[in-house]
Amino acid sequence: MSLNDTPQGERVHIALFGRRNVGKSSLINALTGQEVAIVSAVKGTTTDPVSKAMELLPLGPIMIFDTPGLDDEGALGALRVERTRDVLNKTDVAILVLEADAGIGACEREILALVRAKGIPLLTVFNKADLLPPSPEALRQAAEASKAPVLAVSSATRAGIEDLKLALVKVAPDDAADTRLIGDLLHPNDLVVLVTPIDSAAPKGRLILPQQQVVRDILESGALALVTREFELRAALAALARPPRMVVTDSQAFAKVAAETPREVPLTSFSMLFARYKGDLAEQVRGTRAVAALKDGDRVLVAEGCTHHRQCDDIGTVKIPRWLRQHTGRDLVYEHTSGMKYPRDLSAYKLIIHCGACMLNRREMHYRIQQAKTAGIPIVNYGVLIAYMQGILERCLEPFAPKQDADALSDR
Repeated sequence: MSLNDTPQGERVHIALFGRRNVGKSSLINALTGQEVAIVSAVKGTTTDPVSKAMELLPLGPIMIFDTPGLDDEGALGALRVERTRDVLNKTDVAILVLEADAGIGACEREILALVRAKGIPLLTVFNKADLLPPSPEALRQAAEASKAPVLAVSSATRAGIEDLKLALVKVAPDDAADTRLIGDLLHPNDLVVLVTPIDSAAPKGRLILPQQQVVRDILESGALALVTREFELRAALAALARPPRMVVTDSQAFAKVAAETPREVPLTSFSMLFARYKGDLAEQVRGTRAVAALKDGDRVLVAEGCTHHRQCDDIGTVKIPRWLRQHTGRDLVYEHTSGMKYPRDLSAYKLIIHCGACMLNRREMHYRIQQAKTAGIPIVNYGVLIAYMQGILERCLEPFAPKQDADALSDR
């Protein structure tokens, strides 16, 4: 994915589910107009979930997932089916693919139950309609079982493909207007100062993705963005004719930036903006209560949504463990996950520390938070935790409305 593409976490995630050889891969190729997936008459050709980032008009930027068959067999097949179910955790729209001569059986009913439990919009599609069109009774049974729109298409002739695209547009979630990174906190012509450290971990020649996205949202709000390093912050503030509406900093520079930002100027971090945007800020603020209760030997999970190359002073593997040791005086045991790897069983951990999730879509991050809540394990975000350890968490929550985010601290 190039730097000019829509970020993966901002794309609508569409996943196809069905038995082996019902034509999931050929349907993806027909939908996209590209040879995205390998097509074969041999059952089980797709052995792992495969994703492709692309534009699907009129829907827009999407991530589309081809998954192994729900009826895969044997020990290896069971692992593949488990990975298929994992895809549901990030699926915004599910497409259940059927054949007219098979209809809906036990494995389809199982995936339908999971889709309903997770509240995922669904389309049910009979593929290969050119070979065997579904009967009115098959259509009725599929609609009754799936409680979703039912379509008949042919990947080979492309019959019904445009109707499927339009159906996707109708059921796809459209929460972009309701959820903003920073724009809902701003008015036109407000000035926001962004503090972006450039250290050994910074990518060469560009800003990191969270910084890019915040700049873009500021511009879309008709506001102004002033970008500086932490070392030039004092000079930048002194050069302004009026105080900025807000200062947003990389969480790693919190101490210096908080000291140099006037108390009357609202302050927060990119990571905390993403905690609100991608997840549940109040829940991650509540997670800080667990820090004081940590004991020697407690296990802490540090989870990141991407698989970046770790530098010698990496925030997740080096800085946060060091700061937690300094703050608590405890010797903790850390485990690290990255990308799509995330433990199903969280019961062994006393605390989960998560990155800002710029590479995850909102549904995946909400799943991870809900999984932690269900297991009774506190979860915090990088920025929330660092602000807490610096003693400035309440100050860094002040920019956000409604006020209940800050009120999550009231009974600490």
